[in-house]
Amino acid sequence: MELKGKKVLVTGADGFIGSHLTEQLVAEGCEVSALAYYNSFNTWGWLDHSPVRHSIQVVTGDVRDPFFCKELVKEADIVFHLAALIGIPYSYTAPHSYVDTNIKGTLNICQACLEHKTKRLIHTSTSEVYGSALYVPIDEKHPLQPQSPYSATKIGADAIAMSYYYSFNLPVVIARPFNTYGPRQSARAVIPSIITQIAKGISEISLGDTTPTRDFNYVADTVSALIALAKCDAATGRTVNLGSGTEISINELFNTIRRLMNSNVVLKQDIARIRPENSEVRRLKCDNTLLKELTGYSHRYDLEAGLKLTIGWFSDPRNNDYYKADIYNV
Repeated sequence: MELKGKKVLVTGADGFIGSHLTEQLVAEGCEVSALAYYNSFNTWGWLDHSPVRHSIQVVTGDVRDPFFCKELVKEADIVFHLAALIGIPYSYTAPHSYVDTNIKGTLNICQACLEHKTKRLIHTSTSEVYGSALYVPIDEKHPLQPQSPYSATKIGADAIAMSYYYSFNLPVVIARPFNTYGPRQSARAVIPSIITQIAKGISEISLGDTTPTRDFNYVADTVSALIALAKCDAATGRTVNLGSGTEISINELFNTIRRLMNSNVVLKQDIARIRPENSEVRRLKCDNTLLKELTGYSHRYDLEAGLKLTIGWFSDPRNNDYYKADIYNV
């Protein structure tokens, strides 16, 4: 499917990945509507500072409202559904909110897309649904393990989306990104947490468990993969991993960032940042074979290249001021 000239809706457009996706869709020649979460401050999240903010239509609202979703989707040819609650630690505290937003919100978007005959829905999943790897690399046939309320609700959301494909022929693609990082990411995530603490001159970096491994992907690569799937007719009805196929431990990651930032900062374990033992995902490494077979896609940024760009962005005082490096944000 050609995207140029299409009317495209992005939910969660005010967030980290969503704002980057919105900008790239504008560059692709799409007519973009961007959903930002309704708030009394009249802010559009990262879209407030986006160079494309005058080239898009921003709508504020909440995917938890089915009536709103039906109006939201009405004119869209293609929908990228990214709106979700994503912080794992907060899901331990507020699981009901995750069910409402992630599962019911996805149901509302699917039903709206069905009623308005949307040409394609790209639903965004997460590698967290796999839990600790039972084998590596992890392909799309790997068992799903709900090791946190967050991952449980994303498993539920994925199932709702795929049920609309099987039951009603809604043209759904489930995109399953592994850990994405880059400019604008939440300070609760490990890479921004390390970088902002070093950039603020903090002498001891506070982290949780540093032994797990992750497959990290620069945000521009994740966005490119999402767009490649939207263009691919053969991806309809499929679940597709988005990842690099490499893994690194959090401890190795810390040392890499410290080296790139020329820092001698010391690592300190913060008990408050450690997940419950059975909830911690010990290992994630992506098998991206299906993505390559369907789209011919290949990554542009290795880890060091992506980290250098990310460090550059977070080290700019104008950007770093958005973050509270000395406060643990769940």
